Amino acid sequence: MRVIAGKFRSQPLDSPKGRNTRPTSDRLRETLFNIIAPHIQDAVFADLFAGTGAVGIEALSRGARQVYFAENAKVPLEILRSNLDRLQIREQATVDPAGTMPLLRKLLRQKINLDLIFFDPPYKDQLAYRTVLGFLAEHPILPAGALVIVEHSRRFCLPEVGSKLLPYRMIEQGEASLTFFRCNINAESRRSLGGN
Repeated sequence: MRVIAGKFRSQPLDSPKGRNTRPTSDRLRETLFNIIAPHIQDAVFADLFAGTGAVGIEALSRGARQVYFAENAKVPLEILRSNLDRLQIREQATVDPAGTMPLLRKLLRQKINLDLIFFDPPYKDQLAYRTVLGFLAEHPILPAGALVIVEHSRRFCLPEVGSKLLPYRMIEQGEASLTFFRCNINAESRRSLGGN
């Protein structure tokens, strides 16, 4: 595994051996960043269920201002921290070892908005998909136009989360899919004002 482009292009990234962790493939990562490239510069990015941090590190390499990583599994967390240390990017990276939902609740309390969110829980963990998407749809953590990108099995249909998060694109590669959502604050405002 390596950094694909940007400041740290071609730098190797450690990843755990075995099948307990499923890193986003280099090819899928390249596709992801080709699509979101116009939104990366100076963005506040969250890499949820971060594993070894390849997606968030790629965002930093391409110009993100700050990346929040959520990972609570011991081995991936150690490798994530090692990757950040080797590239000397700890100042722009915040790692939450408590995991995804504790990080999102903390950011909400601190009133930190996220411009881009990527998350890919274990494909079989359907509750994680529902919980995270539901939280993002219900709480003011995303400004208008913010993007949420979800990696999931192509055989799994993501739950509908109302009009605040609008899916606008899906990419399939092998067994994986990327679904792209855009935050639609206007829909939320109309609903709170009693509009249609």
